[in-house]
Order: sequence, then structure tokens, then C-alpha cells
Amino acid sequence: MKAPLSWLKEYVEIPVSPEVLEEKLFSCGLEVEETIYVGKNIDKIVFCKVLEIKQHENADKLSVCQVDAGKYGVLQIVTNAKNIAVNDIVPVAVDGATLNNGDRIFKGKLRGVESFGMFCSGEELGITDEFYDGASTHGVLVFKEDYPLGEEVKKVLGIEDVIFDINVTANRPDCQSIVGIAREIAAVLGTKFTMPATDFKVNESLKTEDKLTVKNEAVDLCPRYIGWYVDDIKIEKSPKWITKKLASVGIRSINNIVDITNFVLTELGQPMHAFDYDKIGDKTIIIRRANDGEKVVTLDRKEFVLDSKNLVICDKTSPVALAGIMGGLDSEITDNTKAIVFESAKFKRDNIRKTSRKLGQRSDSSSRYEKGVDAYTTGVAIKRALNLIDTLNAGVIAKSGYDLPKQGFTPTKVTTTFEKINGVLGIEVPKEKVVSILESLDFKVEVDKNNLTCTVPMYREDVESYQDIAEEVIREYGYGHIVPTLLKNAAITAGGLTDAQRDVENLKEFFVYNGFNEIITYSFVSEKEFDTFSLSKDKIVKIINPLGEDLGVMRTSLIPSMVSTIARNLNRKNLSARLFEFASIYEENGEEIPKQNKKLCFGVYGEGENFFKIKGVLSSLFSVFCYKKEISYERSKKPFYHPTLSADISIDGNLLGSFGALHPEIAEKYDIDTRIFVGEFDYETLKNAFNKNVKYETISKFPSIERDLAVTVNKAVLWGDIYKAVKESGGKYLNGIKLFDIYEGDQIEAGKKSVAFNLTFVSNEKTLPSEDVDKFVADILSSLKEKTGAELR
Repeated sequence: MKAPLSWLKEYVEIPVSPEVLEEKLFSCGLEVEETIYVGKNIDKIVFCKVLEIKQHENADKLSVCQVDAGKYGVLQIVTNAKNIAVNDIVPVAVDGATLNNGDRIFKGKLRGVESFGMFCSGEELGITDEFYDGASTHGVLVFKEDYPLGEEVKKVLGIEDVIFDINVTANRPDCQSIVGIAREIAAVLGTKFTMPATDFKVNESLKTEDKLTVKNEAVDLCPRYIGWYVDDIKIEKSPKWITKKLASVGIRSINNIVDITNFVLTELGQPMHAFDYDKIGDKTIIIRRANDGEKVVTLDRKEFVLDSKNLVICDKTSPVALAGIMGGLDSEITDNTKAIVFESAKFKRDNIRKTSRKLGQRSDSSSRYEKGVDAYTTGVAIKRALNLIDTLNAGVIAKSGYDLPKQGFTPTKVTTTFEKINGVLGIEVPKEKVVSILESLDFKVEVDKNNLTCTVPMYREDVESYQDIAEEVIREYGYGHIVPTLLKNAAITAGGLTDAQRDVENLKEFFVYNGFNEIITYSFVSEKEFDTFSLSKDKIVKIINPLGEDLGVMRTSLIPSMVSTIARNLNRKNLSARLFEFASIYEENGEEIPKQNKKLCFGVYGEGENFFKIKGVLSSLFSVFCYKKEISYERSKKPFYHPTLSADISIDGNLLGSFGALHPEIAEKYDIDTRIFVGEFDYETLKNAFNKNVKYETISKFPSIERDLAVTVNKAVLWGDIYKAVKESGGKYLNGIKLFDIYEGDQIEAGKKSVAFNLTFVSNEKTLPSEDVDKFVADILSSLKEKTGAELR
């Protein structure tokens, strides 16, 4: 928000220097990002009158001029300018002058003839046509008035100014205007503040209601809409006092009507719009939600396709403006406009923000609506705009206008105590100081002993509670009054991780130790990923205001994000990696806050990586964190895995998660031409299986006995099924089961395979007799035949 000092001074007395004012603005919470000193560099550029123009003796394109420079005397200037004549009043940079861009001008010789200065254009003075007619013309600036010769141009024309570029935070929407900042200055300096004029003359026989019908069909999104008819419009250039102000804040002058809307926007912070009355279909304005697929072309000639979440201003047939963002091209003001309808409205700020972001269309109006525009200023702004119409004699104003919905506005009252205010601040602010500060900020304060009732100004919709009142007090009283104080009965506590945090850190350290790198990805994903990975959409959580189409829903699995990360790494020639992510997924649960679950996801790819290497890492993980827990594997049926290289993992019968090779069809969609392995575990299930009570057992002093068995089974039988049958029937002395061979070939019956494994038996009490071990082996073979159909080879 740019605030010129000259404009501020029209509403508030400022008896301090710009440097002091900048500090004061900082002290009351308005951050000045930059202070721009307009015309600061300009020096010794003065008004001169051309007395004589002669051809240069040695240059066809140069002229030698004599000018009257007042107190500087008659000066000789050599120039190539062609747009000057005798008796013209022009700006001249005399010897030692400085131009707006900082360049210095000194006397010298041009083709042998002395020149004691330089004629200046508007560019050298840093001004345009908005400041003075003809300043944008290429060539010397010729003044139309008889300005005093020899006087500084910047002082007479008022080029000097200071512009404060202020960062207005979202919690202070009342300060996104010149008037709002002037109010703050009045409070912090203790000087008088004056509101701009809002009176105007009307035509008693002219009523907006007779010319126009206005309907507000979306009061929830538009709590106040004012429409006012103005007839006999005269489209002209705005006077310089308007165009100069607009130019100082970076707004280009268009015409008097459009300039009025921009002037009010800057002065009061209220966006306004003017419709060409003759272009409004059926002379009806309707505020409503857009129809799905409805289109509008805005003033910048961009076409937008709308939906029911967008608010529009329409005539009887189609949108004429994108509410709160930009007017429509079909109803813009032109040189042929004869009558207008002024619009001043309050729109729901989150609706404007969402529409602006979704359509990628931002404007000065939308930026203000996004922070908030109060309903009170909406009414003040329409009166100010009509005042300017009257002041400029630009049209005939109707006696009355629409103000929908018809309702009164009552100020907010906050009842609190001095103790509550001081409790928030942590210091003791004198009662009389609290009252004087609030009254300087236009609050009406009623004090009853220790209680006070604060009537909030109508333009301060951001103040709702005693905490807000405390904030108003301290920013004027000064944050410097707050001193660091050690709390009574405070105790220093030892820092450290909780048990839950330590478990997570230990888990991460395990993966890092095994060559994995941690990644962090967005919780927002594209809904298209659910289709790619055949994930259920039953519990999907959609984002109301997504950052973009590809970030429109909350993820229910970490695997798509992991695959995307791997694809990105492969695309950038990172040909091998082990990655993991510990993060949350989100599922719809019928409540305001979605259900959140922690997941552990990992991804592996590169030369030498295979299914069994990853299974080995996971076996190590379970032996470290889930000591003595029963781990089982079954072939996974999840559609995003390779059909024969995947497994579901359970701990003590509880499904933990799965891992495997990515399905080739999905890999192809990501342009992945190498095999990658991914997996995902439910952290809550894993955490519940953590076994921290590790027991140490004495190694048996008795010898162990080993047996090697080879059985034939159908090819479909999994090693996991064989392992389970052996473990269940092997007895208490079975100490180890190790697979060492799987064979399929000519010596094995078709459709079958040979599985060879080693069994280890040991006792801590005695040496096991060979006969006992033979009995254990017989029980195992019997169990295998019954459960898997295995036959001893």
C-alpha cells in the first residue's frame, strides 16, 4: 500500500519529519517496507523564457538559444530540440543541476559553442501527463502558464513528495487506504483527523429505483450491495489534482468516471465499479452465484468459465462483472457513455480469494476484498464517489439508490476489565492511558470502576474481543514498555525427547544405517493418482481451496508420492537410491477434521537391488524392534504391485503392510524403465509390536543336532506355508529353520518343485538323543504332508 505524504496531509496534521513519521508508523504496527523520496535528486532545474533562437554555425541540427533564467541571468543554451519557440516557458537545468535520475549537468561546449545548461523534458523531471499535460511528450516540456522565471520547477509544481510503501497485514484491513493510515497517524501523533467530504447535490425527481431493478440473490456472499444511478454523464479528462494523486500510487488515469472509482479505492479502501447504464440488459442487476459453465469476459479481455462457487454481477441474461475482482467488458465505460450505475459492495472475502486464485485473476479490488472490506465503509464510499461526481460536475445524481439487503448496522461492543487487558499484556497500563488510547482510535469507552465497555468503530470489523482491545492498547502505548520477566514459581525442566519421539527417531536411524535417505513430500496429491494406483476413493478428502489441480485432494497412501519422487530422480540421472518417508495420510471420517494415520513408506531401485534384499532389511528391522514377535508373509493382491513379486506382512496376526515390485503398467505411466520396489507400513501397528523387554538367554552348553530335509511340493506352495508348518510341529527343541535350495527340473515331477531346508535342534538341559530328533523330524514330515502335500524326496 503506497501512501504519499502529501495525500495523507489532506486528512491529518503531520508536524514531524518523514523520518520520524516512519518510526511512528512502525511503532503502531504498520511496517514501512520502503520510503520513496520523489524529486529528491532534482536540483537547480528552473523556469526560463526563450528570448532568441539561432542556427548553430557548425551544426545543422543544433540551435543556439538565449533564455531569461531570472536570478541566474540570461543564459546561452545549445540544443537539438525542435518543439520550442521564442517566448516559451521551459525547464532548464543550469550549471551544476541534477536530473531526476541523478545525472549531473555542467556547462560545456557543443561544436565549439558554449552552453550553460540543458532544456528538460518531463522524463528529466520524473513526471508524466498525469502530473502535467505534455510531460510525456518526446521533447522539451513547454509550460502553458507564466511561471516565475528562475524559480525551482519542483517546488512550484509540487514535484517533491515522500511516499511510504506500507505492508498492511491481513489483520488490519482498515489500513489498506489513505484514510485508514491517516487515522493511525492521528492516533499515534495525537493530532486532528478529518474525513473527506461526502456531501453532494441530487436531482429530486431522479430515482435509481425508477431506472433500474437490483436483486441480491446471494446475501451470504454479498452482505451489502449499493447501486446508484447517475445521469447526463460527461466523460472527460480528470483534473490534475486527481491524476497526480493516482499517479503517485501507480495508477494510470483513464477518464473522470473510472478515475473516481480508483480514487475512492485508494482513498477509502473500498473497491468500486461503474457500469454503463445503456449496456445493462433489461435494466436489471442481479447478484448471484454463477451457473456451471457460464462465461464472462473481463475488462482485460480475458474469458473465464465459471461454476456455482463464483459470485457474479449479472443483468437479466448474463454476467456483467466478476464480483469483487473485475468488471465485464460488455459494460465498460467509454467515451459514448451517457449514464452510469455506481456499485459499492461488501463481498465475503474467502469467496473472492478462492475465485481469484482458481481463475488466476487478481486486481487491486480483489486484494482488498481478500483482506476484508467492512460494510460501513461501503456506504461511505458511495457517498464519496457521488461527492466527486458533484465536485467535477460530471453528471446528475439520483436522489436515492439501492442498498440491499435493507438492514441497519450496529457497532460491536466489547465489555472487559482493566485486569483482563493487563493480563494479556503482562504489564500494568494506567487506566487513564488505556482510555485515552482507545478514544484516540475512535473507540467510545464507558468506564464503571474496573469495568469498561468499548464501542468499536464501524470500520473496525477485526476487533471482536478483549484480546483485540489489548492489542490496540499496546501498539499505541509502545511495545518497549514490555520488559522480560521471569514467571513466579517457574521451574526449569530438562529438555529431551518423549518416548514416542524417541521411537520414531530410532526407526529413522535404522533406515539411515541401512542406506536409506529420508524424503518429505506434499500431503496434497492429484485425484488422478487414485486411478493410476487403483486406490479407493470412498474416504477421499477434497481440498476446498486447492493450490492447483494436481494438489486437489489429501493422500490416503504414501506410495504414489514415493513413486513420483523415484521417477523424478531417475529422470535426473540418479540411477540408484534407497528412500523412506514417515508421514501422515488422511481419510474422511464424517467429522470436521479428517482421520489421520501415520505411515512408513520406503522405495528402492538400482543395480543389485531385488525382492530378497529388501526382505532381508525388513527381517533385520523386525528382529531389532519386534523381538520374538511372529512375522508372517503372504502374497499381496494389491493392484499396484507386480503379481508375483510382492507380499503382505503381518505381526502376531495383525496386518502391518506390504511391499513389492511396482506393477510394470504403472511404471510405464511414470516413464520408469527399471524395476523399483516400494512398500508401506502402518506405524501404529508396528509401534504396538515394538518389544523393548529383550530377554537374554544362555547359549546351550550341549551340542546341537542338524537335519537336512528335501521335500517335493506343488509349485504354488509358498515357502512361508512350509516354514509355518515346520515351526508348529517341530517341538520345543527346534532352534532354527533355514531354506537353502529350491529346485525345478527334469528330475522333479512336472508341476512340482523341490524345497530343501536345514533344521537345528538343541536343548539347554541335555544332549538330545538321535532317536528323539528322528521323532521330531517324523512329526514335521507328517505335518508337511497334511498341510502342504509335501513328500520326502
